[in-house]
Amino acid sequence: MRVLLQRVTHGQVQVDAQAVGAVSQGLVILLGVGQGDTAADADKLAEKVANLRIFSDAQGKFKLSLLDVAGGALVVSQFTLYADARKGRCPSFTDAAPPDLAKNLCDHFARKLRDLGVKQVETGIFAAHMLVTIHNDGPVTLWLDSREM
Repeated sequence: MRVLLQRVTHGQVQVDAQAVGAVSQGLVILLGVGQGDTAADADKLAEKVANLRIFSDAQGKFKLSLLDVAGGALVVSQFTLYADARKGRCPSFTDAAPPDLAKNLCDHFARKLRDLGVKQVETGIFAAHMLVTIHNDGPVTLWLDSREM
């Protein structure tokens, strides 16, 4: 699994001009599920995301986690994180998981964040055309891959 994390002051996802999820201080989490990913990958990544110290303390140092700041998490499925554009001009998505598996693991990841104590976990709508608003704070953006942890 792969995530692109963005620390935000506001994040929102819309489907058909309707807001379906939004957070204030917290993270927008673009989540990609790859071939061979499992619930164990989702658990490992959720644990990392919830506890990663990327929020500033009173001295401006990265010493606080999403849990520490009681921030929200907006989880948006993003199969394009598995795009392979090395050949030609059209990306291939063969490394992305099939839709059924990807949906189940996206849902599992969101549940795991809740289980870990993230109070507000919002999601987009899987496989829908979504408009995502991201007010990146910092900017702070990180890339995590469960296979590299």
